Amino acid sequence: MSSVESHQEQLSQSDPSPSSNSSSSFELIDMDVGSLYEPVSSHWFYCKIIDSKELWIPFNSDDSQQLEEAHGSGKDCNERVVPTDGGRYDVHLGERMRYAVYWDEPPSEVRRCTWFYKGDKDNKYVPYSESFSQVLEETYMVAVTLDEWKKKLESPNREIIILHNPKLMVHYQPVAGADEWGSTSTEQGRPRSVKRGVENIPVDIHCGEPLQIDHLVFVVHGIGPACDLRFRSIVQCVNDFRSVSLNLLQTHFKKAQENQQIGRVEFLPVNWHSPLHSTGVDIDLQRITLPSINRLRHFTNDTILDVFFYNSPTYCQTIVDTVASEMNRIYTLFLQRNPDFKGGVSIAGHSLGSLILFDILTNQKDSFGDIDSEKGSFRTVEDQGPTLEEELKKLQLSEFLTVFEKEKVDKEALALCTEKDLQEMGIPLGPRKKILNHFRTRKNSMGVNRSATSASEVSVKYPRLNYKPEIFFAFGSPIGMFLTVRGLRRIDPNYQFPTCKGFFNIYHPFDPVAYRIEPMVVPEVEFEPMLIPHHKGRKRMHLELREGFTRMSMDLKNNLLGSLRMAWKSFTRAPYPALQASETAEETEAESESSSEKSSEVNTEETPAEVKEELPINVGMLNGGQRIDYVLQEKPIESFNEYLFALQSHLCYWESEDTVLLVLKEIYQTQGISLDQPLQ
Repeated sequence: MSSVESHQEQLSQSDPSPSSNSSSSFELIDMDVGSLYEPVSSHWFYCKIIDSKELWIPFNSDDSQQLEEAHGSGKDCNERVVPTDGGRYDVHLGERMRYAVYWDEPPSEVRRCTWFYKGDKDNKYVPYSESFSQVLEETYMVAVTLDEWKKKLESPNREIIILHNPKLMVHYQPVAGADEWGSTSTEQGRPRSVKRGVENIPVDIHCGEPLQIDHLVFVVHGIGPACDLRFRSIVQCVNDFRSVSLNLLQTHFKKAQENQQIGRVEFLPVNWHSPLHSTGVDIDLQRITLPSINRLRHFTNDTILDVFFYNSPTYCQTIVDTVASEMNRIYTLFLQRNPDFKGGVSIAGHSLGSLILFDILTNQKDSFGDIDSEKGSFRTVEDQGPTLEEELKKLQLSEFLTVFEKEKVDKEALALCTEKDLQEMGIPLGPRKKILNHFRTRKNSMGVNRSATSASEVSVKYPRLNYKPEIFFAFGSPIGMFLTVRGLRRIDPNYQFPTCKGFFNIYHPFDPVAYRIEPMVVPEVEFEPMLIPHHKGRKRMHLELREGFTRMSMDLKNNLLGSLRMAWKSFTRAPYPALQASETAEETEAESESSSEKSSEVNTEETPAEVKEELPINVGMLNGGQRIDYVLQEKPIESFNEYLFALQSHLCYWESEDTVLLVLKEIYQTQGISLDQPLQ
């Protein structure tokens, strides 16, 4: 008797009926057993390789139905190409492979699944091959029809599947042969559960995405190939961002969806790191990298050096060319695949990616062609500063103004004058030195009078985008810091991007890479950024408590000061009340008014952020007159230690409902569609 037959005999002698001990291994299910056979329902899966492990993921219900319809469409079904996942992937039915459309990604195997078995380690169900699933289904059909069970099959890899009854179907791995001591391995004989039909396995199958695309958003990553703490790529992080947006559309734009006013927003990733590091620069760096602390140095070469690459004229040109050409390529391909698309386009950048987009947008030209290179640059952003008369007054050299006016020398011409020129105009030695030193210092502090957004003094030719972005979203952006380091002190309030109307600078309060923009537009006024509402419609409780304590302490302070002041007046009041009654009353009233004015002044200084926002603040036209800086509310656990959550704060935007909701809100406002209920 063979080992398999002996093992089957041992199994038949045991009680096959379910017991409390066997239910955990077999995961029995309640099924209506009848003599009539019903065909199994199929569902389509694709395989992802994660950490060298195969993970089978179900297509959403709409995509699976489309694949099933294409599969049963006739002789030419193997030549069919079915778009899935909102059109971001194509499934070639004949090859049973799934290919990414807009970015490079290894293809995934696709399978029409009907029968599953539980894996060994992760306890997730794995689909059998289509051919063996068909054999299992035929055997099951005969068993149900004839009511003859305990059917045994052998899989292609010589594993044994036994159909005891509709409730109990198990899978045995090959039993190891007896060793020289006559013992066998008992672990390999442990049964694995077998399930028929996707409805009988624990798996989440989502509904499909809306077919209508209202808006397209390109997302550009920051430094390094990884975009979050799990070291995931920009494609995976944007997938999260997209998933969050689909959920928020159902909860916060429900009326618009029910009225079929909106569909969805498509987010597509733009990868520039791989093309940059495929230029051979990594090999050159490896030659000069020290052998010590190898992992840290490899991390530095792969991530932090991207900042230095962008400040290099050679690699800066490569980066901006890659980003712009990728966005143009994807946009053209998107229009080819979506010929009915009539929506707008926006762009979003994380970290260094936002700076790249900022520089590209700053150096765009209007499509009408009436903006020359000077106007198309960031020159309008520079601080124009005081007039020549004011400059000379500051230097206490106003008496020489008439000399310069006679020579028709304005401020720009004076900055170009040499010491010999000033001497020929009759300016004495002392004033000459003052003027030359002043303009030399001013030139160094203000930067070059050409484009202040250039990554270096060597000119970079910025490519042109094939569309006009409606909004630019910056997440965790160092734009303000880079502009300041480049020598830009102030952004002209009248400045706008040549081709983009909107600009939102979104950041977490503990993000160590993020900087504000509004203080560069309005440097003379101190004010708080806009607080992004919580997606559930209220401020986080710990922030409300903190502000409540702040207000309460200020009220106690003001009341205590007022009480002490009144007590002091009562002690020092003159001892002639009859003669000075009216006068003291007036004094007391005036003093109380002055004290209330002072307390109101104190309150104004200490007012929380949301009270200050009631006052209109003009932050220029960079965002069409709207506010630019928007800050997220930190979570309660993040408030305990800012430094502990600093890195996480820089990478939190991909799964942040508050961030995604702000993006959706601003995008749909351009179409006249608002949230169901305004967030407070």
